[in-house]
Amino acid sequence: MFSLHKSYPLVRPLLFSVDAETAHELTLSSLQKAYNCKLTRGLVGARALSHPVTLMGLPLRNPVGLAAGLDKNGAHIDALANLGFGFIEVGTVTPLPQDGNPRPRLFRLPRAQALINRMGFNNEGLDVFIANVQKSHWREQGGVLGLNIGKNASTPIQQATADYLKGLEAVYSFADYVTVNISSPNTKNLRDLQGQDELTGVVRPLQEKRRELADKSGRRVPLVVKIAPDLTPEQVDVIADVLMRHDVDGVIATNTTLSRGAVQGMPHAQEAGGLSGPPVHELSLRVIARLRQQTGPGMAIIGVGGIASGQQACEKIQAGANAVQLYTGLIYKGPRLVEECVRALQAL
Repeated sequence: MFSLHKSYPLVRPLLFSVDAETAHELTLSSLQKAYNCKLTRGLVGARALSHPVTLMGLPLRNPVGLAAGLDKNGAHIDALANLGFGFIEVGTVTPLPQDGNPRPRLFRLPRAQALINRMGFNNEGLDVFIANVQKSHWREQGGVLGLNIGKNASTPIQQATADYLKGLEAVYSFADYVTVNISSPNTKNLRDLQGQDELTGVVRPLQEKRRELADKSGRRVPLVVKIAPDLTPEQVDVIADVLMRHDVDGVIATNTTLSRGAVQGMPHAQEAGGLSGPPVHELSLRVIARLRQQTGPGMAIIGVGGIASGQQACEKIQAGANAVQLYTGLIYKGPRLVEECVRALQAL
């Protein structure tokens, strides 16, 4: 019988025969169509992958999640959840719709099983995003959903906090946790927000807003911050200190890298943007280990960046992560990677 999990190696050459962004859009629309039809839903879905863990007080079916960026508008939550993930994160969403950077802006580096993207937070804005999230049934079925917020490219970096506050207020009621993305390399000066004063200037008002929203709703939604892999140990220490002082619940480590050392000389290696896939794995491990050393056991860490095997998922956990997320590995290995990672973590 046809199964997407088994047949993806046959499908991949067809997808790789068109440009990366077109393939991305085609994959999502095909997954959605298959999910919408009850006859085909089971063929693209995974068996229930159970390895229950608790993350920030949230019960996960398993600790293997989908990273933000694959479904920027939250339009395919249920179809993606059907692949066996323990939790799903969608976005990054900005207050206003924006086109992102000009195409082409997504490039494959097959020799390294990597991608370079300079998408630039292309999305349809908060109103469409929230309408899409409300249509999904994943949370009703006990799934955990993270909503990832960013700032508009046209918003000056000095006013970034206002965009994050708009985002938090808008998504709060519909999220199991909210991620503050301050680490995309594709929005000008965004990574400057990882400095001590700048990060404090974002996190402190967000925490005040969260307290206000929690009081109104009677529900405290965990807040996490997504950081870059291109940080010195001293910079990681500063971030850990700020997040602990302001009672942030967790960190996603890490986003894409600007480093090109591991892909030097490969076609597209010098394209501008963030590099994802296996070249990020070691960078991410170093950040995770340093964060865990600085924060102790109390802070949740979600390890992401370069997981292309169950072994690499285990290495993230061994470095100090509580859960992991996948993205680029799915492009190269397909949805069987989800099961491979869950099984490896069960064995661990």
